[in-house]
Amino acid sequence: MPFEFGIHAGPQDLSMADLKKLWQVADSSGFDWVSVWDHFYANPLVDRHNPCFEGVAAMAGLAASTQRVRVGCLVFCALFRSPGLLAKAAVTIDHLSNGRAEIGIGAGWFEEEFREFGYGFPPLGARLDQLEEALTIIRSLLDDDVTNFKGKYYDVQGAVCSPKPVNPNMRIWVGGRGEKRTPRIAAKFAGGYNLPYLPPAAVKSRLAALHRACERIGRDPAELKTSVNVGFYMQAGKQRRGPDVNIRPEGAFTGSVSETIDRIGEYVASGIGGLNIAFRPPIDWDALDAYVQDVMPHFSKS
Repeated sequence: MPFEFGIHAGPQDLSMADLKKLWQVADSSGFDWVSVWDHFYANPLVDRHNPCFEGVAAMAGLAASTQRVRVGCLVFCALFRSPGLLAKAAVTIDHLSNGRAEIGIGAGWFEEEFREFGYGFPPLGARLDQLEEALTIIRSLLDDDVTNFKGKYYDVQGAVCSPKPVNPNMRIWVGGRGEKRTPRIAAKFAGGYNLPYLPPAAVKSRLAALHRACERIGRDPAELKTSVNVGFYMQAGKQRRGPDVNIRPEGAFTGSVSETIDRIGEYVASGIGGLNIAFRPPIDWDALDAYVQDVMPHFSKS
């Protein structure tokens, strides 16, 4: 399967004009994937007044602003919206994109936005339990004529999701850095597994955990797409700013074009299926152009 390249662009600290420009560059430059993320505050949280657009609306804008690339969110927080609402939004975006939409779902981690927007902050185990219930409901709404589910957190009886997605096999991604439960959840529920800001050795370890989880339930791990997000601070021929102190340098590109090519080779060798470069503003357009022109061709799909 060809190695896939994506862009992960949080809808924060940028004008909508710059976001649309980035999305459209991705759409026209050979990328396979573009995703937004789902936060109420800019990450890292420096000033609550820094602009941060809402995730569902941003993903809809991404779908409407592109023609070719697959579009997604890595990841929607399961606790921010009811699973029925998120399923309906996902289907709507899939129709806007003519079948190019995929959604990632996670348990959330950003405590300040949870508490300050009125969601409390349940313990991690409870958040993961709620994630599993939400995934069960969303998958059923996307696939089944009628959804009935009663659990600890949700009670959905007789729900009908119409229309269905344009893509009848609309992929749901599970994302997270966890070493134990997250791979198990992905194996059970997901069509994709995304890892944020991990170096190649850790990626290889998480993929091994995913494979073991799939084996335990009799699932072929090849059924899941996999990807890793990597901070993008590549140097493009002149001195650039260093990596954001809030991004782990081991999960980021901070070197030259040739160093970036070598690093991607390590990710390919880890067994991951795709790599998304993740941006923190300001966007270095020269570095992005160098990445498109000088890095990606070394991993041609031909």
